[in-house]
This record gives sequence, structure tokens and C-alpha cells, in this order.
Amino acid sequence: MGHRVAVDIGGTFTDLVAIEEGIGRLTEVKVLTTPRSPGAGVLDAIGGSGIPAGEIAHFLHGTTLVINALTERRGARVALLTTHGFGDLMEIQRCNRRDMYNLRYAKPRPFVPRSRVWDIRERVTAGGEVLVPLSDEDVRSAGRACATAGAKAVAVCFLNAYANPQHEVRCREILQEVLPDVPVTLSYELTREWREYERCSTAVLNAYVQPLMSTYLAALDDALTARRVQGPRHVMQSNGRMTTFLGAARHPITLVESGPVAGVIGAAAAAGALGISDLISLDIGGTTAKASLIRAGRPALHTDYYIERDRVRSGYPLKIPTVDIVEAGAGGGSIARLDAGGRLLVGPQSAGADPGPACYGRGGAEPTVTDAFLVTGVLDPQYFLGGALPLRSEAAVEVYERLARSLRASVEETALGVIRLATTNMANTLRLVSVHRGHDPRNLALLVMGGGGPMHASVLAREMGMRLVIVPPRAGVFSAFGMLHADIGLDLIRTRLLRLGDSGAGTTIAAVFDDMAADARDALAASGVDERNALFSMSLDMRYKGQEHTVEVAVPPNGDPAVLTARFHEAHERRYTFRLADPVEVVNFRLAAVVAQSRPAPARTQPFAAFEPVGYRSVRFVSDAVRTPIFRRDVLGVGAAIDGPAIVEEAATTTVVLPGDRLEVHASGSLLIHVGGDR
Repeated sequence: MGHRVAVDIGGTFTDLVAIEEGIGRLTEVKVLTTPRSPGAGVLDAIGGSGIPAGEIAHFLHGTTLVINALTERRGARVALLTTHGFGDLMEIQRCNRRDMYNLRYAKPRPFVPRSRVWDIRERVTAGGEVLVPLSDEDVRSAGRACATAGAKAVAVCFLNAYANPQHEVRCREILQEVLPDVPVTLSYELTREWREYERCSTAVLNAYVQPLMSTYLAALDDALTARRVQGPRHVMQSNGRMTTFLGAARHPITLVESGPVAGVIGAAAAAGALGISDLISLDIGGTTAKASLIRAGRPALHTDYYIERDRVRSGYPLKIPTVDIVEAGAGGGSIARLDAGGRLLVGPQSAGADPGPACYGRGGAEPTVTDAFLVTGVLDPQYFLGGALPLRSEAAVEVYERLARSLRASVEETALGVIRLATTNMANTLRLVSVHRGHDPRNLALLVMGGGGPMHASVLAREMGMRLVIVPPRAGVFSAFGMLHADIGLDLIRTRLLRLGDSGAGTTIAAVFDDMAADARDALAASGVDERNALFSMSLDMRYKGQEHTVEVAVPPNGDPAVLTARFHEAHERRYTFRLADPVEVVNFRLAAVVAQSRPAPARTQPFAAFEPVGYRSVRFVSDAVRTPIFRRDVLGVGAAIDGPAIVEEAATTTVVLPGDRLEVHASGSLLIHVGGDR
């Protein structure tokens, strides 16, 4: 039957999870990421799995290469073609300031300088009518100038192209004649939603990473072919759906949250097996902590995504459908240091995979969170990665001794302080996806994943007032596991203003969605997917006339405007606590096209049987050392219960059960930690 193999590249580790089709047997592997050659880590993981390459029937991939290329500025030299008179768009950006009282605000520097922006004579109205025809000669002249400027990729974003893209299409035809070897990104292919600066930023950033990702995916595809890997190959997108290697190479910006989103999809599936639909998923890896809110079993999807946005910077917008994820630079590799005033800081700088934490013995010389967990006894130096990567306790102690002397504290107190500070940073991330979104975390469960998630979970739950922690099976490689639950598909959004009170509104709605469905089928077919199996779901972004904000409303089967209006009033009142008698209008049409894929069968956990600790060790949870029993997860059957303090070890992660907590094993294989012993 073959294997479905999912590989996720993280900042520190590359994870593999494979399922043998027809049997359901799962294989998991965790290897160090190879930053200088990410594809090598993928091949290392496949080799370490023991699965013959010829038996891989379906290959799935998640990667952080796109976001890393953007943040590290390792993309291509980009040129931009835009409508005459709008060449300063990327410099002007938005005239308003996100925080008008922030004295440290600095406008982001564009990824394409004004010297590589060319104005093209053309103009389309907001209604899609051609006002000024495209000047072919302007495009040819700009193409020759791009070549002279050494541009390796070109972005095209014309005013109102979301309403009528014919000028962008013609522009690419001409550029392909002048620059046959240079990839061209058209804004309308990425988004047909309004907001000129946001559309242009999306096109520029896609062009910026396209040569890098095209080269990477082509090389990985060739390497898999050389090893006789059979079957289709797909990549995880930021919207929680899979696309082909070809689709990813054309629109790599859709992979910006590729790996983290896979974990959120897996979290929804794992919580669903428990009958839980409202939760926060938290993925703590070696470099970052990523949190996402899941309500009614579904993660939130939006098109207002920003990279590098923080309290000081407004960031760079991306108008692509993205699962709502909040990220913080806090992970196992986060470096602890003192600032100029002697204040202890943890992250966002990370030791990564090369050289990694000091305890890896690969040249790391700075104290990290992983080193702290080793110093406090949480980690077993001989069982890290199931014993595949023995840790050097003496190296961890040495780097913490230096930091402890500066703080005039003991090594153990310093390590505990670093863990507490890292946990505080992660708690702030949880608040951003719950309290700041209007949700009470006390009503939510906390599902944790990644190598660090189960170690921080109980402390985080206590701080947030949450009563239940879920540690799913294969938590240490969960993003890779989540890909096995993802479907193939895409999300289309199209801006078109329409008053629901107008005659023929229902007919117009049906016509727009029919057109979008046809575009979705064409896009799926062009990517090598059988579009005949696609299922469609539709919704509308609606508002009261004159409002800026919108509310998303699901479209009923018949698209009845009266039903849509009633649903909008209810949704608006639910979110904003009031409704109006004003006219209602549609702003955006949304269509999701999904080709469902098979999913792994639920884990088969053994029934409860007598079990004993594999040993005891001294662990510092808060202050004093506590003699703590150590258990191996693979011997804990369904119904097994453990009162804290306890440590539960598995190859890819370690679960901490604090004193006063109670752990139980659910029939789905998940570990349930009842914080404070409450059930």
C-alpha cells in the first residue's frame, strides 16, 4: 500500500511522521535541521525512518524557508511595475501610523527600492472598465531597464487589477519576451481583494522569495526522484490546505506559515477526538512559540497577515488567507543574557540547530532554555531524542555558572529564573490570541506540541487560569503529524461591492460564486489535482453601509438575500453587541475549494495495565529539588493516572506534571493534565 510521509523543517529540528496505508502503523523521526542545506535534513529524516524510498506513495512537506528568507533578507533582487503615478506606493505605504504615540516608530524599508520601480501608462477603474489602455512600449522599456538593473524577479501590481486583471496578464506576456528567464508575479493571481498597498506588498514579497523557493523545491523534487520516491508531492500552505510543488513554486508567499499551520490543523483533529472544540494550540519548538485560537473546531482564517509586526514596527502586510497565528521568539534554543542595565532577557535570539544549545556539544556557548531544563533535572541527558542525541550536563552548568555569577545567584536559581521568564513570554502570546481577541482563557483547553510545549504547559495553564492541558500523541513531531490531517485546496477572495437590497442581488451573488468556482477548478487542474472531487463552501464579508469593518457570514444553499441579511444582523450583534436598521452591503466574496484526503486512524493505545517508574531523579519545579518519578509514555495505557510531581518521557518531548496536578491517559492516546487535580 505504501506510506504517506510528512516532513516539517523547523528552526532547530526537522521532523518526519509517516503512516503505512492500509495498516495504520506510524513512524516518527526527529533530526537536526541543516540550515545551510535544508533539503539535506529532509533526506536525513527519510533515511532515518527506515522506509524504503520506493514505498513512499505520497510526500507532504512543511517548511519555514519562506519566513526565514524574509526575516533574514535572503531573497532575490526585485523590480516592480505599477500604474503610472503610483510609483511611490511602496515608499508612502499607509499615511496613518499604527501607534501615533510611539516615539520609536520607524516606517518599514521597502523590499524594492524606488530606483527599481517603473510606472506604466494604463488605468482601470474600480468597476473594472479600461480607462487608459496598457502601453506595450512602456512595458518593454521597463523590462529592458529591469535587465540592466540586474533584477532576478519582477512584481506587477496595477491599480484596480483585482477588478479586471487584463493589463497585468498582457504585461507578463510582454515581459516574458523581454526577460524570458525572470519569474513574473502578478498581484491578481495572489489576491483579488482590494487595498492597493497591501496587494502590492504581497506581490513584491512573493517575487522576493520566488527564485529561492523555486530552486529549493526543484532540487528537492529531483532528489526525491533520484531516490525513486513515487506518488504525488505536496506542500503545506498558510491557509491550512496542501498545494503541489508546482503551485508552491509559483506562489511561495502562501507558504509563509507553512509548518506552524500544520500543527494547528492537527490540534483541531486531536481535540475533536476528545469532544473538545474550543481551545488554544501552543507549539513550542527550538526557536519560537506559536499560539492559535480554535473555536467550534475551526481555526480562524484571515487575510490581514503581517510579517515583522511588533510593538515598534508596523510590519509588512500580506493579503493571503492565513490561519491566525501569534508567534514569539521563545523556544528551547532561546538565549538568556543580560542587557546593558543588567536585566535578564530570554530570546528572541536563538542558538538554533547550528551550533544549538551548549548541552548539544556542537559549539554553543550561550545559556539557553534547553540548558536550563537540563540543569533543573527536567531533561534526562541520556534520553534526549530517545538517546540519539546525548546531552552534556557539564556544558549546561558551565554556561549557567557564568550567568549566575553576573546575577549573584546560584546556578539552579538562575536556570529556574530563565525558565520562568521564558514562560512569561509565552503567556503573553497566549493572551494575544485569547484575551486580546475577547475570549476568556479559563473557558478554553490548552493543547501543547513541539519539543518544549509539554514542559511549559502546566505552568502556563496555571498562569492563564486554564484547567485542562492536552498533550496529544506524537506531540514532539506534531506539525508533521498535522499534515496528515490536511486537505488539498485553496481559498479565493474577490472584492465586489453589492447592496443586498438591490434587485437581482441573489442572481449576482450566484453568478460571482459560479465564476469563482470555475477559477478554483482551473487552478486545481493546473496544479495536477483532480478538480472533480472538489467540495466548495462559500461566505461573504458584509457590513452596514458606511462602515469600515466587516463580518463574515456563511452563504445558505440558495443564497437568499433575506436569509443573508438576517444572518448578518445576528453575527454583527454577536460580535459588536448591537444591530442597525441601515442598508447592508457585501464587500468580499469568499470561496474555499477542498479536495479531501484520507486521515490517520485514531491512535491505538493499550488498555490500562500495571506500570512502574523507570527511575527517579531530583527535579526543581519552582524552587527546592523534589524527588520525582520518571515514566515512559509508551507504557501508559488507557485509563492510567499519575499524581504530580512526575515526568513523562518520550523520544521527542518530555511532559512535566507539577505537584498538585493529575495526569490521565485518554482512549485517543492523549495525555490529559488536570491542573490542580480538578476534573
